[in-house]
Amino acid sequence: MDPDGDSDGCYDDTAEEDMAEVVDLDAAEGEYAIDDLGEADSEDFDREDEEGEEEAQGMDGPPEEDVEDDADFVYEKHTASVFCCDLEPTKSALAVTGGEDDKAYVWKIGDGQPVLECSGHKDSVTCVGFSYDGSLVVSGDMSGLIKVWKVDTQEEIWSFECSDLEWLSWHHSSLVLLGGTSEGQIWMWKVPSGECKTMQGHGCQTTCGKIFPDGKKCCAGYEDGTVKIWDLKDTTAIHTIKDSTGHSSGVTSVDCHRNNIVVLTGSVDGTAKVFNGNNAKVLATFSAGAVKPEIGDSNSVEAVGLCQSQSLAAVGSLNGILGVWDIPTQKQRHCCQLEAGIVRLRWDPSGTPTIFTAGLDGQVQLWDARSGQSVASWTGHRGEILDVAISNDGNTILTASGDTSCRVFSLQRPER
Repeated sequence: MDPDGDSDGCYDDTAEEDMAEVVDLDAAEGEYAIDDLGEADSEDFDREDEEGEEEAQGMDGPPEEDVEDDADFVYEKHTASVFCCDLEPTKSALAVTGGEDDKAYVWKIGDGQPVLECSGHKDSVTCVGFSYDGSLVVSGDMSGLIKVWKVDTQEEIWSFECSDLEWLSWHHSSLVLLGGTSEGQIWMWKVPSGECKTMQGHGCQTTCGKIFPDGKKCCAGYEDGTVKIWDLKDTTAIHTIKDSTGHSSGVTSVDCHRNNIVVLTGSVDGTAKVFNGNNAKVLATFSAGAVKPEIGDSNSVEAVGLCQSQSLAAVGSLNGILGVWDIPTQKQRHCCQLEAGIVRLRWDPSGTPTIFTAGLDGQVQLWDARSGQSVASWTGHRGEILDVAISNDGNTILTASGDTSCRVFSLQRPER
């Protein structure tokens, strides 16, 4: 695609293609279409028999004793907590990290050799990311200062200031950037021209956002529990989910299935919801379970993800529970109890039904969604993990931590 092209219809005047009405997560034998779901009784969302579940030992943070370091490389340029990270998508040879020291760095994952220092920020850098082709990198700080740099020349090519920044996301196939603010607006910029559009909020902070795989829509979550689906071409809200059908507290995370219809959201209210992006109908509500005092004082759902190869949803929460749910039947397949709260989760991008979790104990774990068992783990951090990025081939993971370091782990283990 021409980088200065029409951004999959975001900026052109052509009519958007009609969306398919049939929701089918995959063609696997024995699976059901989402359309077949009826209205679910809240009791159906309770976890099934949990006999044999191991009791958590309890851990508010990483252990103070010596930790085995499984990292292939440790990056220690930052001088304060590292909040965000990303891997260059084409070769996964470069990393970008941003932190509380008001700095963002681009560096080589093999040896940490510096490529670019994203200088000039006024506050903690909380958002970083490479464009779809790896040619550009963005860094955004809490004050709302956003900068875009050309990787090969280390040149700053665009900047913008908005109100306090909450999230940033590159478009999947164009040099278009979306950002959500504390005032509720969602900005969409064409880089480097600076052409922009704005999706106006309803007076409430937007907390997270995800562009649909087709690049034509965006799903955004808000502090009051509202979820909106936006048309990126005309910047109108197609659907709004709130009040009795939506979340009762702030939305923390969102994922969109590759069929461009099914959406999964997580919330501070301790639930995750699946809904149809075509008609805003809530298809299922999954509970994260009760607060576990030995783990912490919250059951907030911090991370959600949809499996792209099977009809499964993963839900991670601060009570240390990883729930694996079957979407068509609305039943919980597995309830995996971790020793600390879950901050991030990712399905294996290479397509296997496995889930990576990263948590407040500084540990990365790999889970088999079919058996519910942990099949591998990686340690080394002495502080909580705050962000993770996984290479497209599923073989490398990058972590950002409150211990001021970033770590690169090789995921080629016999267990996989």
